[in-house]
Amino acid sequence: MMTDLLKKIDSPADLRRLSTSQLPALADELRNYIVEQVSKTGGHLSSNLGTVELTVALHYVFNTPQDRLVWDVGHQTYPHKILTGRRDAMPGLRQYGGISGFPKRSESEYDAFGTAHSSTSISAALGMAVASRNLGVNRKHVAIIGDGSMTAGMAFEAMNNAGVTPDIDLLVILNDNDMSISPPVGALNKYLAKLMSGRMMNTAKEVGKGLLGVAPPLYEFAHRLEEHVKGMVTPATMFEEFGFNYYGPIDGHDLDALIPTLQNLRKLKGPLFLHVITKKGAGYKLAEQDPVLYHGPGKFDPSIGIQKATGPKPPTYTQIFGQWLCDMAAADRKLIGITPAMREGSGLVEFERRFPSRYFDVGIAEQHSVTFAAGLACEGMKPVVAIYSTFLQRAYDQLIHDVALQNLDVTFALDRAGLVGADGATHAGNYDIAYLRCIPNMVIAAPSNEDECRKLLSTAYQYAGCAAVRYPRGTGPGLVPDESLDTVELGKAVVRHQPQTDDLKLAILAFGSMCEPALAAGRALGALVVDMRWVKPLDEALLQRLAEQRYGFVTVEEGCIMGGAGSAVTEYLHAQGFTNRVLQLGLPDEFIDHGDPALLLKNIGLDASGIQLSIEQYYGDLFDRHSNVVRHVPSRVTKP
Repeated sequence: MMTDLLKKIDSPADLRRLSTSQLPALADELRNYIVEQVSKTGGHLSSNLGTVELTVALHYVFNTPQDRLVWDVGHQTYPHKILTGRRDAMPGLRQYGGISGFPKRSESEYDAFGTAHSSTSISAALGMAVASRNLGVNRKHVAIIGDGSMTAGMAFEAMNNAGVTPDIDLLVILNDNDMSISPPVGALNKYLAKLMSGRMMNTAKEVGKGLLGVAPPLYEFAHRLEEHVKGMVTPATMFEEFGFNYYGPIDGHDLDALIPTLQNLRKLKGPLFLHVITKKGAGYKLAEQDPVLYHGPGKFDPSIGIQKATGPKPPTYTQIFGQWLCDMAAADRKLIGITPAMREGSGLVEFERRFPSRYFDVGIAEQHSVTFAAGLACEGMKPVVAIYSTFLQRAYDQLIHDVALQNLDVTFALDRAGLVGADGATHAGNYDIAYLRCIPNMVIAAPSNEDECRKLLSTAYQYAGCAAVRYPRGTGPGLVPDESLDTVELGKAVVRHQPQTDDLKLAILAFGSMCEPALAAGRALGALVVDMRWVKPLDEALLQRLAEQRYGFVTVEEGCIMGGAGSAVTEYLHAQGFTNRVLQLGLPDEFIDHGDPALLLKNIGLDASGIQLSIEQYYGDLFDRHSNVVRHVPSRVTKP
């Protein structure tokens, strides 16, 4: 519930009219409001509770939006959204037609850069700083990086570039919420941060450079002495070797320390580096005690917290994969499980517990995860890379050059294939079919249900080469998987619905998650429905047989139409000289925003009724010749 101070904040300008003595109370209201709203909508909680004071201080000190704030990762920006005019829009957070859970340039002028994946902030802010310098624009540029983002190579690539770029106005803030590279925060650290960010210290450093510069040995000695003194109390040396002036560490929840430090740093030229220590879930004890559980909760009662569901629930595809991985690891000692910082999200918690020496969380380092797997495969191990579809995009070069080109035996378990709901376009796995099928040596499977998922994982794992199995977020149709590690025939499709007669000559080829709605449409229309199972290799024998019998084809996939599975079918038919008609259904050539997945699929015509309608419209002449087929025109929801 909002109270007096937060109700008055419609923009950072309103915030800057408050006295510093009012800011702690505002931070408390802001934190309570975040808990209240996220408990109703679901979303990222722990990370946002950890950045409340930091966000208040940044907007209080910097002249936003003229000064640029670039948040990394973007899931820590709910306080930022609330303070920048989107307070009353929070009830629609991550909901269809509502505001995004991440920074989005089209949503607000205060969102300087879209950052839903990690480790991009320093690169983006550096680009902005160079542009401002070259255009003669006087503004500040702040990259707030944290929550594991410093484990990615891209952050260090940007620092390496920034440290040798002259005359830029760039401040990098490391939001360290694990205390993994810093000593405990205390009064001494607060004092050092204020002292080292003040004008006196920096003036003394510049004067010292001038005086000692005429005697290089003395200057070098003084510089080394400074580094050693700072290195004894702060982890400054590494960052300063990149060319940054390092300040901190400082308590990220202490506004009395944050605000004067930021005010001092605002007067300096960069590149500057401020190290702040925050606590995930700060201010909400349940989230403080278990920040992982409260990282991205669904709806819950704030007074009692997240409650474990009672009664049996169908397993998600992620859980199916996690159980399969443990079972296969028990059967094959060569199996190695790899994840780029997504142990919980990719279902590897139990695997880590049971097989700790064969479990590797490499951090937010997707490129490294793939080449690391390639090195393991070179020596006869059997790596399985558990990775989100969108995260594998970040390792595309490594996938091609380090795995596929050498035809190494690496299995990729691609979670979050297709639309993902509330996380929206930045996390939707719409492109993996298209970007994988063009790579030589790559095998791609698309399971249609839980049992198929387990069988196709086993088949991909036993295949002596690089293979990917893509599966969606959430649950499937509810088919209990066989607990065996049986495989299926590579490239062999399965007919799921055979009409009593073949008069209609219409075949619906369904890939993965689209099999169930395609089945419903096919049964209503009296069409043949095939669960294709494999995107690459296709069941060419089946396609040839149907094409020779003059079937019309419909391909349905929860992936982009351009270059997707439907394109693979069309390419094959064309190469064989067939002229059969093909209707390709899939995700359109646009980024699809957040919302309930079922509603999003309905809006783009990929629910059962939408598939049926599209088929009837495209093959209208075919149905007109077969009057026994009942024409059904379903209602459609249009996108607002």
